[in-house]
Amino acid sequence: MKKPFPIRLWAVALLLGVLVTAAAEPRGRATGFFHAEQLNGVWWLVDPDGRLFISKGVTTVQFAQDRIQGTHRSPYGETNQRKYGSEQAWREAAARRLMRWGFNTLGAWSDPKLADIEADGQRLAYTVNLDFGSRFVAEKMRGAAWLHGIFPDVFDPDFATVCRRIAEKQCAPRKDDRGLLGWFTDNELRWGADWRGQEELLTMFLNRPLGTPGRNAAIATLRERYGDVARFNAVWKTSFASWEELGSAREVKQPFQNRKRAAQNAEVGRDRDDGSAAEFLKDCDAFLARLAERYFKVTAEAIKAADPRHMNFGCRFAYVPAQPVVEAASRRLDAVSFNCYQHDPRGIIERYAAFGKPLIIGEFAFRGDDSGLPNTKGAGPRVKTQAERADAFEKYVRAAVSMPALVGYHWFEHADQPKEGRFDGENSNYGVVNIYDEPWQALVERMTQVNAQVERLHSTAGR
Repeated sequence: MKKPFPIRLWAVALLLGVLVTAAAEPRGRATGFFHAEQLNGVWWLVDPDGRLFISKGVTTVQFAQDRIQGTHRSPYGETNQRKYGSEQAWREAAARRLMRWGFNTLGAWSDPKLADIEADGQRLAYTVNLDFGSRFVAEKMRGAAWLHGIFPDVFDPDFATVCRRIAEKQCAPRKDDRGLLGWFTDNELRWGADWRGQEELLTMFLNRPLGTPGRNAAIATLRERYGDVARFNAVWKTSFASWEELGSAREVKQPFQNRKRAAQNAEVGRDRDDGSAAEFLKDCDAFLARLAERYFKVTAEAIKAADPRHMNFGCRFAYVPAQPVVEAASRRLDAVSFNCYQHDPRGIIERYAAFGKPLIIGEFAFRGDDSGLPNTKGAGPRVKTQAERADAFEKYVRAAVSMPALVGYHWFEHADQPKEGRFDGENSNYGVVNIYDEPWQALVERMTQVNAQVERLHSTAGR
C-alpha cells in the first residue's frame, strides 16, 4: 500500500503549480489603467492589473434606448419600466446578463453606471463618446454632423476651446477611474464623398461662408499647391483672374463628380488616373492631410490635458478614409477605432493595420429577416434567420481576432430598434434583445461560446 502524500508536500506542490501557471500566463505591465501592448507581434489591450484583454462589447446599452422618430416614446424603455420598475434594477439585470454572455465592455453610448455592477468579482469596462466635432457643429454651425455629413471647422480657434471645455467636463472627473477603457472622440465623421453627399471636403470647405477659417485654409492649400491661379483653373475648369477672386467667389463647383453614391458605411471609389481628375484628388488629399492633422491634434491635446492616463480611440471611422486621414490619426491615437459592417472584416483590418496601431471595431452587426422588423434602413448585411445571425457573428469574430492588430470588437447594438424607426428612420434587428427585453437566444448562445474562445484564438493571430 502506497503511503499517502504528506499534506505539507501536497500544499507546497499545489502552490508551486499555481505559481508556475501564473508565471506561464502572458502578462503586460500593471499600470493601474487600460493600455495597449504588442507581445510577440500581436497587439493586446492590458487591464489595470496587467492581464491581457480583448474588448468584447455591446453598444447603446440604455434603459430607454431608441425613441420612435418624431416622438418621445421608447418601446424598449416602456418594457423595462414595466418589467423592472426602476433603472437600477434594469442595470443589475442587464450588466449581469452581458457578463454571463462573455462580454466585458460597454460600447459607445452606454449607461456608464452599468460598470458599477459586480458579478463574480468582475465588472464591465466602459467607453465614452465625447462627440467633439458633432457638438461643435451643433453649437456653432447649426446642424447634425453625423446625420447631415457636416464636418466641423477645425481651423476655427473656437474648435479648440469647445474641445477643451468638453474634455474638462467629461474627462477630468474620470481621470483616475480604473474601469474606463478609453475615449472615442466622435462617431462616423464624414471624411469625403459618402452616403451623405457626393462632394469632397475640399469643395465643401471652399463653399463655406466667406472669410471663415476653414475656407481660408482650403484656399491656402490650393495656393501652396499651384502658385499660379492659371494652373488651378486648368485642373478645376474655372476662370478666376486671381486668388483673391477665388477667395470672394460665392460658389466653387467640384470639377469631377464621383461615379456613384456609396451605401451607408461604405466608401466611394476614388481611383482616377486621367490627368486633371488625378490632380484634383491630390488637391483633396492635401487638404485632408491638413484637416485631419488639425482635428486629431486638437482633440488629442484636449483629452491629454484633462486626462493623461486613458486611451484615445479616435473618431470611429465609418469606412476607410483617404490615406492622409489614417496617417494623421495613427500619429495621435492610442488605438484606431472604425466601424465595419461586412461579413468578413479581414480586408478592412489589413488596410488599417498597415499604419502600425492597434485597432478596435466600434460597430458591427447582422440583421435577421425573421425578426418581424422591417430592416429597410440601416447599415450592414441582412440574413434570413437568427441562426444565420449567430453563424455570421461567429465567422466575423473568428476572422477579426485572427488579425494581430485587432484588440476589440463591439456589437451594434443592445436592443432592437422600433419598427416605426428611430430618430433617423432606422428600423432594424440589431439587438441582442428585442424591444420586450427578450434575448435572441440562438445569437446570445453563440456569442457566449465564441467570446469564451477569443483570447486563445488571438494568441495565435497571424500564424
